[in-house]
Amino acid sequence: MLESRLPLGLGVSLEDLNPAQRDAVFSLDGPCLVLAGAGSGKTRVITAKIAHLIGNAGYSAGQIAALTFTNKAAREMSERVSLLIDKSQARGLIVSTFHSLGVRILREEAKHLGLKPRFSILDASDSFTLLQELCASSNKKLVRKVGAQISLWKNAMVDADAANRDAASEDELLAARVFRNYQATLSAYQALDFDDLIGRAVTLFAEHDEVLFRWQSRLRYILIDEVQDTNACQYQLLRQLVGSRAQFTAVGDDDQAIYAWRGATLDNLRQLTLDYPNLHVVKLEQNYRSSGRILAAANALIANNPKLYEKKLWSALGPGDAVAIQSSDDEEDEALSVAIRISAHRFERRAKFADYAILYRGNHQARVFEEALRREKIPYIVSGGQSFFERAEIRDVTAWLRLLCNSDDDPAFIRAITAPRRGIGNATLETLGQYANDRGVSLFAAACESALATKLDARRLEPINQFTAFINRYEWRAAREPAGALLADLVKAIGYEAFLFDQDDARSAQARWQNVLDFCEWFGKRAEEDQKNLLEMAQSVAILNMLDGREDSSDAVRLSTLHAAKGLEFPHVFLVGCEEGLLPHRPGESEAEDVLESRIEEERRLMYVGVTRAQRSLSISWCKKRKRARAYEERLASRFIAELALEVAPFAAAQTLSPGERLKGLRELLAPKPKPEAPG
Repeated sequence: MLESRLPLGLGVSLEDLNPAQRDAVFSLDGPCLVLAGAGSGKTRVITAKIAHLIGNAGYSAGQIAALTFTNKAAREMSERVSLLIDKSQARGLIVSTFHSLGVRILREEAKHLGLKPRFSILDASDSFTLLQELCASSNKKLVRKVGAQISLWKNAMVDADAANRDAASEDELLAARVFRNYQATLSAYQALDFDDLIGRAVTLFAEHDEVLFRWQSRLRYILIDEVQDTNACQYQLLRQLVGSRAQFTAVGDDDQAIYAWRGATLDNLRQLTLDYPNLHVVKLEQNYRSSGRILAAANALIANNPKLYEKKLWSALGPGDAVAIQSSDDEEDEALSVAIRISAHRFERRAKFADYAILYRGNHQARVFEEALRREKIPYIVSGGQSFFERAEIRDVTAWLRLLCNSDDDPAFIRAITAPRRGIGNATLETLGQYANDRGVSLFAAACESALATKLDARRLEPINQFTAFINRYEWRAAREPAGALLADLVKAIGYEAFLFDQDDARSAQARWQNVLDFCEWFGKRAEEDQKNLLEMAQSVAILNMLDGREDSSDAVRLSTLHAAKGLEFPHVFLVGCEEGLLPHRPGESEAEDVLESRIEEERRLMYVGVTRAQRSLSISWCKKRKRARAYEERLASRFIAELALEVAPFAAAQTLSPGERLKGLRELLAPKPKPEAPG
């Protein structure tokens, strides 16, 4: 019999959990699948189950791993667990992303794969640069396409030989050839890319039973968040870790599977029932986020997709506002209308700007809304785009800083020595990488060893010697000279401005160079304020992009893609650009009918994610025409609007007004009212 309270130190009242949530928390007899509808309290279930495992079920924290897909989700989960159990009880608990767990496993077991423990991890930008060289092409679209195909192969556990054997087109043949060379280069560099962090762990466990047994013994209970977003490789890692014991809880929602384009597959949810016949399935259908009318629209929409498991969201929060549907003449009209309606609604409700979100299908839609919000003097922030500190040129400069701070940082070494190129080719770097691997030292340490001369002739060795001497000189100066001036001098000394203009057209290069100048100015001011030298500043450079976290607390309207908005919620949501060809996105014309239908189903799930971000009000808009190139093309309302099956057609009266009249009426609502005249 369940106790009325969980004796977990700080304690959790069972009254805080609904019956389905309690079922999920206390299911410990075998594999458990929790189908968690949008806003149904899945994080509460996961964190309460961790507390129950530690407080009541005899597990130590070090025997438990909770896996998520984003660092933000992992941080939130860790914070919520800390509210449920004492800090001493949580020691050793793993709450991390799949990739972070992969890194942990590979660092500890590197020798079994012929890797040194301090192997390099190439980020997306580093991988792109390498692929661009291997493709021998300046066509960035082609390079991205090749990279995406290689990533899909890795996530599906297809190696280079199989990819080459099964290639079905010229594009796939090219990608397969690049794939083989790409893997050989990574191996020579003693480097892994993002996909390898899981793929190589799967290979490790498949080839070394004793290593697999050690990790199965260490991690005795696994919890997986967003299981519908797992790819084949991540699913295999889960199966390996849980083994025949199968003590795990998978939490997910087939209605929110929106990442097929990066290898995620709903087949994993189907496969769970086949691989684990005694799987206990719990449905969380009570929604704690949205009002009744919003949920009714969401349920009607997603009912048009085939179902793995039937479920229907409901809420005790009352019916709420009607879902509003609005058409606009074009995108400028739509953006201005949304901006003015936000102002009016905020004025009426005494709300904050941060209560509002504008959600769209693609990043390219943001510009016109930014212009409209600036025109109406409404503060906003953009999510789902590129952070300033993630720009390639900023990452190039910070690679030099990282290397000055830590000469054993191999990814920084590779990036610095190739941006700009310093007369050192791939063959030389491969030789250096192999030598470093044989010696068990970092690339920089290997480059400084006199014995390297036995592997490289004098012509190839000279630029490496010049590079290491340059780093050593600046490391000496970094502890003694003002950080801002020294960074500016460093950027000039490496010829970075000329490098940018050699890489790109003049306009793009100038914009990128200005970003570097802005960074140098910021870096110098920050160092002066904090009274730090360049080395001390460089040690904290990895956390510079915490800027994004500070933005989250701003009182500003959020602009976001639907993909980036997953997992978030807002009191008031404007879902824009709901037109055929945009949402659903225009599919490839040559694709097979079953593929097209699958894509429409995913687009419908994306619309569903957008609808279920709204707590109290939801407004959906579409344009009758939209500019494409220099001409306008006619548009049709998205099929998904009709599928919402709304009870009435809100804003019916507004549709009879011209755009100008509609905006005039909204402006009149916001106009300052004249003060009454004083009597007498």
